[in-house]
Amino acid sequence: MAVRDTGRSRDAPRRRGPLLGAGSTYWLLLAVACALLVIGLVMVLSASSVFALARQGDSYAYFKRQLMWVVTGVVVMLVVSRIDYRVWRRLGTPLLVVATAGLIYVLVHPSAVSAYGSTRWISMPGGLTFQPAEFAKLALLLFSADVLTRKARLLGDVRHLLVPVLPLTMLLAALVMLEPDLGTTLLLCAIAFGLLFVAGTPLLLLGGIGTLGLSAGMALIMSADYRRTRFLSFMDPAADPQNGGYQFIQGRLALGSGGLLGVGLGAGRQKWSYVPNAHTDFIFAIIGEELGLLGTLSILLLFVAFAYAGVRVAQRAPDPFGRYLAGGITVWIVVQALVNIGAVVGVLPITGVPLPLVSFGGSSMLVLLAATGMLLNVARHEVWSVRRSVIATTTRTAAERRGRRTAGRAPSRPARGRPASVRTTTRGGGHRQTPAQKAKADAEQTRRAQGVPSTRTPRKEPR
Repeated sequence: MAVRDTGRSRDAPRRRGPLLGAGSTYWLLLAVACALLVIGLVMVLSASSVFALARQGDSYAYFKRQLMWVVTGVVVMLVVSRIDYRVWRRLGTPLLVVATAGLIYVLVHPSAVSAYGSTRWISMPGGLTFQPAEFAKLALLLFSADVLTRKARLLGDVRHLLVPVLPLTMLLAALVMLEPDLGTTLLLCAIAFGLLFVAGTPLLLLGGIGTLGLSAGMALIMSADYRRTRFLSFMDPAADPQNGGYQFIQGRLALGSGGLLGVGLGAGRQKWSYVPNAHTDFIFAIIGEELGLLGTLSILLLFVAFAYAGVRVAQRAPDPFGRYLAGGITVWIVVQALVNIGAVVGVLPITGVPLPLVSFGGSSMLVLLAATGMLLNVARHEVWSVRRSVIATTTRTAAERRGRRTAGRAPSRPARGRPASVRTTTRGGGHRQTPAQKAKADAEQTRRAQGVPSTRTPRKEPR
């Protein structure tokens, strides 16, 4: 029977996808995401109760809305995690068109919703709002990952590496800055930067792009009065404690008053109209006050675990698109968490970025959970290879054990009715005889019984 050559050496380590065993990254990602969601729900209830009672007369108003968004988002995450991530390649361009149209809509249409000096939202039925900038992050990620995958053979050329990812990022960043929204602009640039890094962009070129980006960011900060005030207050909050530095100071007071174990869940004082945006941008400060240092370290460890799992999934992705998708989502969520936490503790300027999967928010929560579902699906398809050293050690150990068992075994006695010359084992406990060897031995025994000379060549005696 002809054997088809598969082109793979027998000695090469085989690659296969784990069937979601205990060591799969899928479970680690799912556990981290669920832990952040549960902590976020509890802390939104605690941080928003006073504000909700004063604004809407119901302490549970914001908690109910957040619970609705989380339940909907978890359903979206689980559904997306069951869909092959390669399907989303075809939706990158349509989603990018819709997101761009939404960004233009909030700039030109009078019905766009404005809050905190920025016009970012589109009003929807039921009193809900929709933020196109959140979907622009996902659209940029999917489109750029698809383009970089299609250009795999051309990425050695800098022009193909940067175009159209860099011009598209600049366009979306410009539209978002016109709202204005500096935090989302930084996240769009971070997503593009992370994708270019995963694509193998030279570090010197990445350094030049990063330097230009930081210079442009400083220019944007200094171009508006309120952003310049925030930046100067970040440098010295005590210089303007009742205006620009107020939020910095109150956030630090909340973190400092928590101590090691916190003042107790729900017993925080800074949420009583002291810390602005306590249930959104500064929810990490309320966590530090009520749960203490251990609570804040738990949040940090969860995001560290998310970063580790995301990098692991990207390394084990079965194709370039999966690698870009997993790497981009990981950079997106981890950088957003670092920007939010950095602003709360006072090492970064305040940019209005919420803490992912924890802060109050509707469209942000839905988009983040959809992206997490895509990352979970890439984790379901992760592949891994067994190292050659492990294979060689395992094979050698098994052979040694088999050799020890057969060497110490006594030769088996011949079965009743079978000639003594037909042994099931060779001398010294070797392998069993093949059917051809048994037939040859039976024929030799028959010739001896009939007195026919043996056909074997006589062995020469030594002189």
